Amino acid sequence: MTISLDYKKNRLLAALPDNALQRWLPELEPVDLPLGKILSEPGAIMSHVYFPTTAIVSLLYLLENGASAEIAIVGNEGVVGVSLFMGGETTPSRAVVQSAGFGFRLAAHTMKEEFNRAGPTLHLLLRYTQALITQMAQTAVCNRHHSLDQQLCRWLLLSLDRLEGNALVMTQELIANMLGVRREGVTEAALKLQQAGLIRYARGHITVLNREGLEKRTCECYNVVKNEYNRLLPGTLEI
Repeated sequence: MTISLDYKKNRLLAALPDNALQRWLPELEPVDLPLGKILSEPGAIMSHVYFPTTAIVSLLYLLENGASAEIAIVGNEGVVGVSLFMGGETTPSRAVVQSAGFGFRLAAHTMKEEFNRAGPTLHLLLRYTQALITQMAQTAVCNRHHSLDQQLCRWLLLSLDRLEGNALVMTQELIANMLGVRREGVTEAALKLQQAGLIRYARGHITVLNREGLEKRTCECYNVVKNEYNRLLPGTLEI
């Protein structure tokens, strides 16, 4: 992977001020992000932050009984590891790769040094964190008040916004774990979307055939999140 060319596939890196980017480029490491790879565990201090380019990372909350639910996703629009520069150092969530791909990582101390310069990079990262908090809050509202069909549409659209192309490699069981619902519910909801001609699902591969149809079918939560990203980070989620 050629760093000089590929770092721009992460839209947060591409938005960095040039002086910060020049400081980071020698230390950015390309990394493989295979499906299921855990990037951080609850309560653990991360040694690096991660900037996905072709992968999607899920931020999950885990319950004592082993159940989990997704609170946000991070793809080529952002960074995994905001707790490092927000001062908390750790988080009660787990970060796990939900769609395999590649990305870059940066040592935690380099990120902290840049953040503490209190320049344009600090403001960029704070705006990103505000957008991420919006996604978390809207996910909680959506999971409480909207149908599984609407939640699945929202999840598919948010995932597509963070990937190139219109296809996802994702089993129904994994989707169920992300949404915190039973697998049978996801199977039924996915079948409805397939019968409506919106997606094609086969052997863990989901292809979106009609994005406009998905957008009409989902709840307002999708646009709330997307609009906030585009307000705070212009260009990061524009389709």
